[in-house]
Amino acid sequence: MKKNISQRIWLVGASQGIGLELVKIWLGQGHRVIASARHTESSADLVMLKQRYGEQLQCLNIDVADAQGCAEQAEQAWSIFDGLDIWFYNVGTYHPMTAAQWNLSDFLKMNQTNYLGVVALILPLQQHFNTQGHGRWVWNASLASYFGLPYGGGYSAPKAALVNLAQALQPELAEQNIQLQIINHGFVRTRLTEKNAFAMPGLLEPEQAAQQIAKALDHSTAFEICFPWHLRMVLSLLRFMPYSWSLALTRKMLRT
Repeated sequence: MKKNISQRIWLVGASQGIGLELVKIWLGQGHRVIASARHTESSADLVMLKQRYGEQLQCLNIDVADAQGCAEQAEQAWSIFDGLDIWFYNVGTYHPMTAAQWNLSDFLKMNQTNYLGVVALILPLQQHFNTQGHGRWVWNASLASYFGLPYGGGYSAPKAALVNLAQALQPELAEQNIQLQIINHGFVRTRLTEKNAFAMPGLLEPEQAAQQIAKALDHSTAFEICFPWHLRMVLSLLRFMPYSWSLALTRKMLRT
């Protein structure tokens, strides 16, 4: 972030968890924020923040599963503050499943929310940012993108696709003076991680994760921002080990 300069930020996925905490941080820093979710009026926290910050906070409903609606809402978001400095995509959903429980509709929902929602918003936003001549895109992915783990493939596969897409687009966007960054973080206590039936090393509260993200964005232009470091190291090892080793290790994670 530019110090002491108000940024125009569109945060998609802002009604709870990390997104809501980032809204609070950025409003407190004086930035102008557009907070989006499917039903922002149902978030008591956003309603209270709107009452406190007035025109500095604008709420805009969006369903990232609706490609046509995404295009229309992107146009509206761009017009609210006459442009955007930062587009932060924070939407995600998670349904752990065993192979026997595999559910196509759940997978399609995770793919749409965790990956294709970004694609739907790129299309209308890129031209605006290119014409404006500058901007910053931040996509919240996950350390789960590093290696597929048992029961979590429906979540981690779209996240891995998101990271791969970012890697592919970053050089082109840089030529257009659009900075693209990804956030790969570990476990955060949210309604999604409540579904996990295992110990989550390095579990953070949403406030802690949001503070780390906001601080990193203030000080780093690195393509990848990731934490906690110890979980990253473990998953990195799985990624670079021979598959005969890494898959033997993940097999031990199966429930008996």
